[in-house]
Amino acid sequence: MLATLRPMVELAAGPLGQALDVLARPGELWVTEADGRVRCVACGHRCLLGPSRRGICQVRFNHDGQLMVPSGYVGALQCDPVEKKPFFHVLPGATALTFGMLGCDLHCAYCQNWITSQALRDPAAGAAPAEVRPEQLAQLAAQQGARIIASSYNEPLITAEWAHEVFRLARPLGLRTAFVSNGNATPEVLDYLRPLVDCYKVDLKSMRDRAYRQLGGMLRNILDTLTQLVALGFWVEVVTLVIPDFNDSPAELHDAARFLAQLSPDIPWHLTAFHADYKMRAASDTTAEMLAAACEIGRAAGLRYVYAGNLPGQTGRWEHTYCPHCDELLIERRGFLVLRNTLAGNGCPRCGTAIAGVWEGPGSGLAA
Repeated sequence: MLATLRPMVELAAGPLGQALDVLARPGELWVTEADGRVRCVACGHRCLLGPSRRGICQVRFNHDGQLMVPSGYVGALQCDPVEKKPFFHVLPGATALTFGMLGCDLHCAYCQNWITSQALRDPAAGAAPAEVRPEQLAQLAAQQGARIIASSYNEPLITAEWAHEVFRLARPLGLRTAFVSNGNATPEVLDYLRPLVDCYKVDLKSMRDRAYRQLGGMLRNILDTLTQLVALGFWVEVVTLVIPDFNDSPAELHDAARFLAQLSPDIPWHLTAFHADYKMRAASDTTAEMLAAACEIGRAAGLRYVYAGNLPGQTGRWEHTYCPHCDELLIERRGFLVLRNTLAGNGCPRCGTAIAGVWEGPGSGLAA
């Protein structure tokens, strides 16, 4: 799909950062500090940038006392099922046009999108950016029959102004909007996004601060973001990539499940299988049995919707949605494919229990 956009051929000869800087525009998520410095508030790092300095993300920078931010390009663009994001409680079976830029505020050794997310840090990474206008993305989503438009592939918080532009034009076309994020947010960026973002997926990578610091973040920021997302009324789904000997202990999984259940028992929790990628090659792959055991922990903690991912057809009931009251099978899946959907509006056809999510039909809509 990127082939339909104009590659930045004229900029490709220079360093990638310089190429992206040409397209940068003044941002909105920052405040002025003393001595020509600016404070970025797009992510939890809250970088304080002196003149000509860049944030941890490498794509937001201080130019003459003004914060410049990414704009006018994509590094990845694809139409695929919304289940791939993964959102299991958002318009099942719908197509999502997903766009991404370059850069990230974390540096996870196992990142599966490292070509885009680590493009400004790793010489081996770097997708070729292609220039595009925000109205082109909104119109392309409608032309492709997508019902959702999502910002993903890199960390969308550090390119929040660009997503804001795109979503502002996509909403009048009847499109739902989504962020697929690591959750290292701030109250300021969530307030900025809330009027234009329906659905927000957060990666809860660990419940141990030491593990988060290895990835370049802090656990407290992620937990605060989840709390704020629920309070602000976003539709929230959470993903934990279960990595053997990193975050897979029963105690840690229980801590995660209990925290989410206390926020809302209706938050879908996706426990997904790890496979060796990027710089984490020594860890073992996650088995179906490990995922099933993790799912049982989630259910025992009181979460109503717990899912196993990345192992299609191998995890039994944990791919499907069941009524939390009568256990009626409501949405049957295999991987990202919806095989059957018996929801009646937003309720169970057998007992009438309301199922939380973003659905179609009578009584549907954002529910928490």
